[in-house]
Amino acid sequence: MQYTLNRAGRTPTEHDVVPLRPFTVYTERQLDRIEALQGLPDEQIFAMRVVAHVLPFRVNRYVIDELIDWSNIPDDPVFQLTFPQPGMLSPEDFQRMAQALGNNASREQIRDVATSIRAGLNPQPDGQRLLNIPRMDGENLEGMQHKYEHTVLFFPSQGQTCHSYCTFCFRWAQFIGSKELRFSSSETSKLFSYLRRHSEVTDLLVTGGDPMVMRTNHLKDYLQPLLTPELAHITSLRIGTKSLTFWPHRYVTDDDADELLRLFERLVKAGKHVALMAHINHWQELDTPMVREAVRRLRSAGVIIRSQAPVLAHINDDAGVWSRLWKTQVGLGIQPYYMFVERDTGARRYFQIPLLRAYEIYRDAIRQVSGLARTARGPSMSAAPGKVEVQGIAEVAGEKVFVLRFLQARNNEWTHRPFFARFDPEATWLDQLRPAFGEERFFFQDEHDRMS
Repeated sequence: MQYTLNRAGRTPTEHDVVPLRPFTVYTERQLDRIEALQGLPDEQIFAMRVVAHVLPFRVNRYVIDELIDWSNIPDDPVFQLTFPQPGMLSPEDFQRMAQALGNNASREQIRDVATSIRAGLNPQPDGQRLLNIPRMDGENLEGMQHKYEHTVLFFPSQGQTCHSYCTFCFRWAQFIGSKELRFSSSETSKLFSYLRRHSEVTDLLVTGGDPMVMRTNHLKDYLQPLLTPELAHITSLRIGTKSLTFWPHRYVTDDDADELLRLFERLVKAGKHVALMAHINHWQELDTPMVREAVRRLRSAGVIIRSQAPVLAHINDDAGVWSRLWKTQVGLGIQPYYMFVERDTGARRYFQIPLLRAYEIYRDAIRQVSGLARTARGPSMSAAPGKVEVQGIAEVAGEKVFVLRFLQARNNEWTHRPFFARFDPEATWLDQLRPAFGEERFFFQDEHDRMS
């Protein structure tokens, strides 16, 4: 079946005819219904089930049919990005769950094993619940975070799932059914009341999960109030999403896609900077006509698309992959924004690489692109004190050191202040680094400890 785009005032092109397909999703319970998996060994399918009982699994038909090269399993990067792999759990944890499933344990017993394993995976890293939740009138505002001075994050309750889940996801705890670990809120009145009281806030970041799983009529409830005079100081709207590559139909063939683009157009015409913060992990995700049409339509509506992703073992830990990704994005009009370091949560043990290697990948990739792609910052750790960038490796006063700085900081006075850590070729996160030059603590640690 074909779907023809009819936008008034524009001559039809080859982009106007795109395939129409229903949204079909598979979870752990439907693994046996995925035809592409039926040729895999039974032990590989069982290993997927083991991991999927601990970490969330969800994939849709578009990803399966259009993005994965099934002749390159298990090495295909999008397969690694979406399907559970045994190395995502420690050998001990994998064996615990495998034994429970193999012994036909009850649902309650399996849930207890999963809960125990999840508790050891640092489900809420970097002080998110302790330090990031704002207060108003003596009350914690659940479903919101205010870590950096100018930006407030909001987690709409209807947007706390995704079209497909990423295996590396640092917000995996949103999807396991735990109310205690989940950030979400449907109370727009408290959000906008808080924003009205905080004129220093210029950016609202609507995140999740993925807000773009929401219908447009629900999105209007969260976005249209930004047009009121009381919120004129909110000049930028950001939407964190993976939908651009995991379900580009959201902007092209979904039955409310045109209405969504009109909503974005109204915000742009009112003077708001509307940015889609697209999570794009590999150039392979951008290699379909549907995603390119989605990009074209969004840009026509005045939306700026910025891309960000962590550098991940098994998926994109190669400078050539990143340089091709950035070049492809620039060619489509997408602005490279961040290369992140895999966060210290969930399946980190499978995806993490040393900071040294992350820096080398960034350095070698950035050398292969023009200045238009050098807008990508990184490698950056979104740690508790702030976003810490590894700027390089140097020898200072006879000591080999990491050169670091805050791109964003919990205390804005720390921002762009350089500092130095002892060179450690095995370190993968900020808490594994030690100050250089005989110092006992980094300059920010005492104040950060008081905040905690």
